[in-house]
Amino acid sequence: MYSFFRTVFKRKQYVEEQDSMKKYLIVGLGNIGEKYANTRHNIGFKILDRFADQEALTFETQKLGDVALYKLKGRTFIFLKPNTFMNLSGKAVLYWLTKEKIPLENLLIITDDLNLSFGTIRLKTKGSDGGHNGLKDIQEKLNTTIYNRFRFGISDAFSKGKQIDYVLSEWTEDEQKNLKERLDKSVELIKSFVLAGVNTTMNTFNGK
Repeated sequence: MYSFFRTVFKRKQYVEEQDSMKKYLIVGLGNIGEKYANTRHNIGFKILDRFADQEALTFETQKLGDVALYKLKGRTFIFLKPNTFMNLSGKAVLYWLTKEKIPLENLLIITDDLNLSFGTIRLKTKGSDGGHNGLKDIQEKLNTTIYNRFRFGISDAFSKGKQIDYVLSEWTEDEQKNLKERLDKSVELIKSFVLAGVNTTMNTFNGK
């Protein structure tokens, strides 16, 4: 009898592990509030909103953020927009990774990047925070620099001492014209990350 229950337990454990491997936490970084909605720093939120618009998804406010679920080809996408403000993003990321028992390799953080020209997209599996406070907090909470991050270029077209004003300002008229195509490409990248894997996705999308 003991052997039977041990077999059942192991089977249940195996199924749970397999289910966890099919879950992905996709986190868009940004600041909550209408005044931040169209700022460069909120590109993470904007990309997730674009995905939600395309697939008719609805975000619901839950613990530490707004969450939406999407299923495709046996995979579950858990989209998270932290409501902790940018500098405390790690708290929400760690909570949802733990709650959903999602392996670290199935985490994707979407963030703005001053070191890339406008609209350039780049997927990396590790790296420094690059002075980005949201990434810095995530790195501290996860205690590692090895996690997938999707960087969206916002360029560095600001004068000395104006970085904060720049990232918290809205897109220019020219940028707005090109943003839709860049958002659609970003949605494609997210789907590829989940379905095709990080290496294939890097080869396909980086610099495009």
